[in-house]
Amino acid sequence: MDLSVLWFWIVAFLFVGYFVLDGFDFGVGMSLPFLGRDDTDRRVIINTIGPVWDLNETWVIVAGASLFAAFPEWYATLFSGFYLPLLLILLALIARGVSFEYRHQRPEAQWKRRFDLMIIVGSAVPALLWGVAFANIVQGVPLDENHNYTGTLFDLLNPYALLGGLTTLLLFFTHGVVFVSLKTDGDLRGRARRLAARSGIATIVAAASFLVWTGFASGTLWFWILAAIAALSLIGAWLANARGAEGTAFTFLAITVATTVAALFAALFPDVMPASNDPANSLTIANASSSGYTLTVMSWVALISMPLVLAYQGWTYWIFRKRVTRASIEAVAAH
Repeated sequence: MDLSVLWFWIVAFLFVGYFVLDGFDFGVGMSLPFLGRDDTDRRVIINTIGPVWDLNETWVIVAGASLFAAFPEWYATLFSGFYLPLLLILLALIARGVSFEYRHQRPEAQWKRRFDLMIIVGSAVPALLWGVAFANIVQGVPLDENHNYTGTLFDLLNPYALLGGLTTLLLFFTHGVVFVSLKTDGDLRGRARRLAARSGIATIVAAASFLVWTGFASGTLWFWILAAIAALSLIGAWLANARGAEGTAFTFLAITVATTVAALFAALFPDVMPASNDPANSLTIANASSSGYTLTVMSWVALISMPLVLAYQGWTYWIFRKRVTRASIEAVAAH
């Protein structure tokens, strides 16, 4: 396999990992106003991702760095043309991270409410805008002969892209709510399951609409195969949640997110940034990639480091696999 093609799929894998892992973090954050009836509930919800959210978020740093190194032309066009949406995502991620660390520093209810709001907004904004960004990448945007984006912010907010954003928002929300049910007990667990049942229906409708639209616009055989797996997994997750099988539902949703992102990359291949105004201006794997030497060095680094990263991530989740209970939170508060 050509190294530039290999790195296209490595970048795809890194974004798949990011959206699967940080996606349910976003969902947990967005669930606060729906599931957090009191401060203890909200602390339980936040603590479900407390040990892992920062590790999950590092996947986007690795994905961005790999994109910069393997496809500098793609990186330059994407980060210049989509500057404002990506800046909003960055600011939202910073606000969310700060809130996780500072929320518990003072006892006042008003202090905590402000940081809770930052967590909610800091989760919802990336969940929406990542979908908008990737939908625009797949659909194509106007580029000049030097591969510079020539549109405006409002060009990015087209119906197809907004549907993509709504799909990721709902998908991450449902994934996060199922994770809350998986990691908690008692009344909170039951409420999370019921909320996931309701949001799951909306997610199925939005995801089906988005994938069908994408398929008819730029679908390939591999896109349809991956989209079909995503659809079946999403329905399976909804059914598993209805039976109270949170672990199965969470796994199916992870498969749904993974195959949906993979399907978008399959629809994009072999382009990396299609030009909607003139196909001759499109960025492809061939004209956007780094030199063969650079890709060779990166391949050896990835071969050595990736298994270590995956092993450490798996170990972390195993260590923090137990449920978070109200009793444990109240016991800490009592001290």
